[in-house]
Amino acid sequence: MTNKKFDQDKLMMDTMYWWGIPSFFKCNFQESLENTDIGFIGVPHSTGNGTTERDQHLGPRAVRNVSGSLRRVHMKYEFSPWEEAKVNDLGDVPLPEANNNEACIRDISNFYKNISENLIKPVSIGGDHSITGGILRGISGAGSKLTNGKPVSLLHIDAHTDTFDNLDHFLGAKDSAAHWASFCVREGLINAKTSIQVGLRGNTRTLDWLNPSYDLGYQVVTMDEYKEQGLQQVIKKIKSTLGENPVYITFDLDCLDPTIAPAVSNLEPGCNGFSVDEAISLIQSVKGLNVIGGDIVCLMPTKDNPNNITSMVAGSIAFEIMSQIAWKMKADSK
Repeated sequence: MTNKKFDQDKLMMDTMYWWGIPSFFKCNFQESLENTDIGFIGVPHSTGNGTTERDQHLGPRAVRNVSGSLRRVHMKYEFSPWEEAKVNDLGDVPLPEANNNEACIRDISNFYKNISENLIKPVSIGGDHSITGGILRGISGAGSKLTNGKPVSLLHIDAHTDTFDNLDHFLGAKDSAAHWASFCVREGLINAKTSIQVGLRGNTRTLDWLNPSYDLGYQVVTMDEYKEQGLQQVIKKIKSTLGENPVYITFDLDCLDPTIAPAVSNLEPGCNGFSVDEAISLIQSVKGLNVIGGDIVCLMPTKDNPNNITSMVAGSIAFEIMSQIAWKMKADSK
């Protein structure tokens, strides 16, 4: 059925999250990789966290469910990312050994190698933070078409360092949510010297908790340092650190204040986290840079408020990361 009234009715209904088939932002769903510049991908993985907080695999489904009601145009940039890039929902990474973390990380890596081979820039929704290690094994470093064989420069926005070298494993998980930011440096997937970790305020047990990140070469801005330096100074530091390198953004929802994003694993209530406005401003610091992908992790829908606020926040962050990629494509096309 194709007529003007039907198209108008459908346009109106597309803004209702509960209407139609859920995909990320109601964009085209396809499992093939054809005609795709930017691909939304779900990574329903929970066993890399090593704790009882294991409902993170429900994150992609929850964001798909609510994202239909979220924004479609970028008000600050005054453009529609959907008009500048071919954006598709490419489905979820198949994880047939879901309870085996190392097998899942292997399968995630293999999936994303195919993404890189097709020069698709992925925006991924997890899933616990171990997925970032699997993703970067697929799209970064030697042999990567997306990075031209280079390691990425990482914009890591998080309450935790995820460089816990003092642990051989995290309750059984080796390529875990606690280790990826270390092994990705050692494997040549992240250039730590041109990468930055922002917002760290973890529930620390020892006073030397930041040393592994410093030893690896990361630039670090703790939440206390962020408050002292201010948003604009930190944005300048992000830009100067990342430079002209291929950039990957990883956003752990626990960097946000728990009152904004209550449905995350490893909540950090001891001091304020970022507001949504602050978080989005940090992401927008990469405007015009070569962003080759990003992820949003640690959403636990089973802990969310009835209004699904954390899922909506996760979707808003995903839109913002996608918009940075689309904006760069627009600029390059001129």
